[in-house]
Amino acid sequence: MKKYGLIGFPLTHSFSKRYFTEKFETEKIDSTYDNFEIDDIGKFPEIIKNNPEIIGLNVTIPYKEKVIPFLNDLNDSAREIGAVNTVKITRTGSGIFLKGFNTDTFGFETSLKPLLKEHHKKALILGTGGSSKALKYVLTKMNIEFFSASIEELKENEIRYEEIDEQMISERLLIINATPLGTYPKTDASPNIPYKFITDKHLLFDLVYNPEVTQFMAKGLEKGATVKNGYEMLLKQAVKSYEIWNNENAF
Repeated sequence: MKKYGLIGFPLTHSFSKRYFTEKFETEKIDSTYDNFEIDDIGKFPEIIKNNPEIIGLNVTIPYKEKVIPFLNDLNDSAREIGAVNTVKITRTGSGIFLKGFNTDTFGFETSLKPLLKEHHKKALILGTGGSSKALKYVLTKMNIEFFSASIEELKENEIRYEEIDEQMISERLLIINATPLGTYPKTDASPNIPYKFITDKHLLFDLVYNPEVTQFMAKGLEKGATVKNGYEMLLKQAVKSYEIWNNENAF
């Protein structure tokens, strides 16, 4: 029996476990998918050691960057991004080989692309965590210029939330929430930006998928903006992860 899983903290509401468990039951696949909630990335090797059937893992907050030192190799996009959400585990007589991938790029690009209009030339990313790195990779590939709003020490192309004014909102018609703000059960939260300047030309993309309509999205809808949550992105990255685990040429 093949075994897969998810590492992160916390893992109270896991899309991945539900999705893969239903997939295995529906398609009669002899596999399991388990959550491995660890409060320290230093416990990662124990999961590999204590579960010899595992051939693949997904990685979520807060370990998409922290897991990298424990891996033997990265594919080109994961190396460039500096964040991993999929680990392929190969066990041979000579040992265990762990390779990291980033399928958030595939999920985000294929989910976003159908919504883009000619005027979506500039973007504002809210948040600078591991997920945002995949977004930057895709936006660069699409020739969409971006700034990221950060609460940490500023790096290149990053700004403070206090700098987001009418001009910035007016110029950047694609706004992406890459923070967990608004996620169930704290559904009243939303990124602190001046929503009054949102228009019907804006596209608001929220990586949060639970609830289906976040406060970030609702405030955009009030202004006539196009909105989308992160469910399709999550679904597509999961499909791609499974391909990587079971197909040498998937990514």
